[in-house]
Amino acid sequence: MENNSKGPGRGPGKKKSRDKAKGGNFVVQGSILAAAGIIVRLIGLVYRIPLIGIIGDEGNGYYTSAFSIYSILLIVSSYSLPTAVSKMVSIRIARGRYRSSVRILKASLIYAAVIGGIAAMAIWFGADFFAQAMKMPYSSYALRTLAPTIWVMAFLGVLRGYFQGTGTMLPTAVSQILEQVVNAAVSIGAAWFLFKKGMEVDLAQGGTAYAYAYGAAGGTIGTGAGALAAFLFCLFIMLVYRRTLRRQCRRDTSRVVEGYGRLALSLTMTILPIVLSSTVYNISSVLDNFFFGQGMAYLGQEEVIASQWGIFGKYHTLFMIPVAIANALSSSLIPSLSRAMASRDKRQVLDKVSTAIRFSMLIAIPATVGLTVLAAPIDQLLFPSKSGDLLVQITMAGASAVAFYSLSTVTNAILQGIDHMDTPLQNSAIALAIHVVVLILMLYVLEWGIYAVIFSNILFALIMCILNGLAIRKYLHYRQEWRKTFLLPTLCALIMGGAAFGVSSLIAQIIPAGRLWLALQVLAAVLAAVAVYGVCLLKFGVVDELELYDMPAGRRLVRLAYKLHLF
Repeated sequence: MENNSKGPGRGPGKKKSRDKAKGGNFVVQGSILAAAGIIVRLIGLVYRIPLIGIIGDEGNGYYTSAFSIYSILLIVSSYSLPTAVSKMVSIRIARGRYRSSVRILKASLIYAAVIGGIAAMAIWFGADFFAQAMKMPYSSYALRTLAPTIWVMAFLGVLRGYFQGTGTMLPTAVSQILEQVVNAAVSIGAAWFLFKKGMEVDLAQGGTAYAYAYGAAGGTIGTGAGALAAFLFCLFIMLVYRRTLRRQCRRDTSRVVEGYGRLALSLTMTILPIVLSSTVYNISSVLDNFFFGQGMAYLGQEEVIASQWGIFGKYHTLFMIPVAIANALSSSLIPSLSRAMASRDKRQVLDKVSTAIRFSMLIAIPATVGLTVLAAPIDQLLFPSKSGDLLVQITMAGASAVAFYSLSTVTNAILQGIDHMDTPLQNSAIALAIHVVVLILMLYVLEWGIYAVIFSNILFALIMCILNGLAIRKYLHYRQEWRKTFLLPTLCALIMGGAAFGVSSLIAQIIPAGRLWLALQVLAAVLAAVAVYGVCLLKFGVVDELELYDMPAGRRLVRLAYKLHLF
């Protein structure tokens, strides 16, 4: 590209960017959610540091175990609601059926009240059973405190899904940040207070487990407080939005307004495959917890179950930060793809699929490399403890799961967005069956302990990527581009990893010990990694000027690239 023929913001690049703006808007909306997701994960990471400091690895084991059960019941009751509601609403709005979209909202709230209430009672009355099955009986306290949260999350999911279906991710993004801020503050305070109460019980009974159990329950109280705050915020936005809803309904020229019975059936048929596929896709964490507990007890190592599962929970917290970007992109992709499918615009559908996969890989691949080469300083900075060596080894061994889970999450969303809702379910069932067999083999025969959970999870996500990729190719006749999506980003990430490791090692040699200096080491390495990776992407032609325009703050990025002579 010649600099004197067209500068940033001029020439055909700008025209093409405008032509693609409609098709690429989901990237901007997804980036809003992704930014919120990263902020949420970072807040979660920051508050988990003092939380784990209060409740210890054993308490974190109870906390993580309770959340694995809670997550499955949340999926069954409300996790699928934002996806299903946004998909149904986006299709009606694309066809100008605003009155039907409002009826979807009302029907979904009734569904949330019923199903959310049933799930809340299941976790409250079944807490002891679940805790015993995981070989962590004291996790029942944390489970019971999560029961009301499930009901609140069902209503919150409906409101978030409606806003996403209208094409705006801002209410969801803001509510997620608010939810996590309240969660952090309440979790730390409640964990500290209840841990002290548990110590009093332990002193009276001559034990140690109640302090950890009560502390973990205090951490989960914050989850409920955060969910309630987010729900009240979204409810306020919806009340403000009522005038707009009335105007849209008056503009509705469709002669047919769908009845509540038909909408309830449609909602059920939309939710059911999403619930089933999401349950199968995410139930692996519960099965991991169950088989790990049973396997370690079988090997005579029952005393380390809670502490090692707590260490795994630390790794999982780190791992989920980059995966949050894929989750956010998926949330914006499903209603966007649904609108394109409703308009029968095959070209736009293929463009969205290609963009979503490339965008997720541009983030996930360097995150995988960065987490591998910087595992030691990051883990030592965030979770200093006697178990630090095991955490570093787990992080390095499981870093590749970031790329595979990101890709499987996005491809799940693509299949759901193109109305093949049952395909992710089938693929998840196949991957889960293989996952369980391999996990049992690694636990009981090879005796790999917590590493069996790490490697079987990587295998699960890898199989999902392969099966979903084959299905997308079959249904859309889509041919995956490899060079700029996988090969060159991997090359750029490896160069970036070398630079990050070099900077980290150099600083480690010249600065004194201490967490403040360790933070400087990590920050310098991350900044070097971002700079090197960005330059490599442009120099190797992985991202061009047109694609930069379609990204958030694209115009500024193009200007900066020209100033640095990267084009």
